[in-house]
Amino acid sequence: MSTTVQEAVRPAAAPPPATSPTDEALAEEALAEEAPTDEAPTDEAPAGAPLRLRWLLLAVVTGASFLDSLDVNIVTVVLPAVQRDLGAEFATAQWTLAGYALAFSLFLITGGRLGDIHGRKRVFLAGVVGFTLASAVCGFAPNAELLIAARLLQGLTAALMVPQVMSVIVTLFRPKEWPVAFAVLGAALTLGSVGGPLLGGLLTGLDLFGLGWRVIFLVNVPLGLLITALAARLLPENRQEGPARLDLPGVALLTAAAFALMYPLVQGREQGWPAWMLLSVLAAPVLLVLFARHQRRRHARDGSALVPPPLFARRSFAVGLAVTLLAFTGIGSLALILTYHLQYGLGWSVLRTALATAAWPVGIAVTFQIAWRHGMRRGRLFVGAGAAVMAAGSLLLMAAVRTAGADLSWWQVAGAELVVGFGMGLCSPVLASTVLSEVPPQDSGAGSGVVNAVTQFGSAAGVAVVGAIFLAATGDVATDVLDPARIDRFCSATGATLWYNAGAFALTALLSRLLPAPATDSSSDSATKPAEGAPA
Repeated sequence: MSTTVQEAVRPAAAPPPATSPTDEALAEEALAEEAPTDEAPTDEAPAGAPLRLRWLLLAVVTGASFLDSLDVNIVTVVLPAVQRDLGAEFATAQWTLAGYALAFSLFLITGGRLGDIHGRKRVFLAGVVGFTLASAVCGFAPNAELLIAARLLQGLTAALMVPQVMSVIVTLFRPKEWPVAFAVLGAALTLGSVGGPLLGGLLTGLDLFGLGWRVIFLVNVPLGLLITALAARLLPENRQEGPARLDLPGVALLTAAAFALMYPLVQGREQGWPAWMLLSVLAAPVLLVLFARHQRRRHARDGSALVPPPLFARRSFAVGLAVTLLAFTGIGSLALILTYHLQYGLGWSVLRTALATAAWPVGIAVTFQIAWRHGMRRGRLFVGAGAAVMAAGSLLLMAAVRTAGADLSWWQVAGAELVVGFGMGLCSPVLASTVLSEVPPQDSGAGSGVVNAVTQFGSAAGVAVVGAIFLAATGDVATDVLDPARIDRFCSATGATLWYNAGAFALTALLSRLLPAPATDSSSDSATKPAEGAPA
């Protein structure tokens, strides 16, 4: 299973996109796995349960997705406050963002398969309980090391609970009820995405009970406990018929490759780039080759590969993954750089930063419906246009930072963010469906999981790469002394770093020409059509 709803609502670690990439692919995957019908409900497909109970259960499972969406976005604007309070290095901020997305991406597909094997209720409850406990640890973490470990645990447990949500919806409700159910889920995700930065800024600014930034994590605890209690009492058990196997060696190899690359990028400068870190970077592609060979053998033996090799037989899918990865390296890192520039470089408050960056999801909300209603058969066009608009927004932000300097105004930041949001709203809702449009229906579930894992990994990798560029240009970001020389250094460094984001979006727009062409017949039309009930 995967989280496509999420990609439209959030790029991990970025100021929230209003829907994280694409619900339609997740819906396709859930439908491919569940294939429910309008036949009389059974114990495994309790669509005949009382209407009131079904909508209560919908509120329970969408509450879990809301927590995930909220927690990704609520943390972005408070990272400087976290760093100050813990006396931590800049790498702590990078890991706080990238660690969650990385763990989520690595265990996303496995989390869905665990639900198939052990029952979706059981795995959902394990995910919610784990997420709640990890949130409490984040809130009370006395040092950066424990905070990072807890964020990794949050990402892992989110990968257990989120994939079960779509399966629960398609088994609880009849097909004619899916549109409303998916709309409720989409609204919950959008609320978490849009409200996350604002809530984070407000709670941190209020300094409730003297807890400061810690409240943004502790707010998850009562919500998590409520979801756990209701799900344990009301949610029916459901699992996939037939055998399902886990590819744990594949997960281990992919995790090793990801950390071999990510750890040096995040920690390298602060530790002086020792020789073993350079060897680690060189080891990453070797581990990826070993992973690919393992996947081919596993698929040939029993078809249980984590990433099925036949997906890559279609060039459009391989190119689509590259486009997705590139786009989300730019999306996932933009919030980190902007937040540090505004708070450490210019001395803005957490709340003022949150209010300015809230223009991003507003922009998404404006164009999202256009893409959702008209972009599914013109995916290549919408992806290219959206990426070009995001590149333009990044250039506007760069120009404002460089020219205004210390006098950068709220409206200049919000205006550039609004343009980036316009582009995200055009691109995000159709990206995954476009990448998957030539994948056979029987492989759509696996393909959806891979696309969403790549999306999350792209966000994590972007935070690592852009964070390294930014830190190299600014030097020590932790001091609160604001003087003209420091402001000039931050403006120069932020402007230079934003070239990466603008370049990533521009290259995404160029590469979008290699995505599958618009549908011209009924068969391809059905392949690109979003699953019924995806959030509107």
